[in-house]
Amino acid sequence: MPNTKSAKRRTKRTKLQATVNKIRKNKYKAAIKKMTAYLTSGKTKEAKNFLSKFQSQLMKVAKTGVVNKKTASRKISRVTKSISKDRSKK
Repeated sequence: MPNTKSAKRRTKRTKLQATVNKIRKNKYKAAIKKMTAYLTSGKTKEAKNFLSKFQSQLMKVAKTGVVNKKTASRKISRVTKSISKDRSKK
């Protein structure tokens, strides 16, 4: 239990930030799941249309520090690569 006034404020702020981070992480996971669903079902056209929004969502989460920037970049790179590979097959 916090004793000082500043410690009490800090615990309140930490709780708020934890909920914000949880929301951001859920958005990140939802975007990845949506893209994975498109790729596994073979809907490359939908995946290509969703790609710009996917990149935007991942980098927004990465810039806040919830997920490492390199992790987000790696995921974007792999998805882009798999979309271009699927399109070249057809």
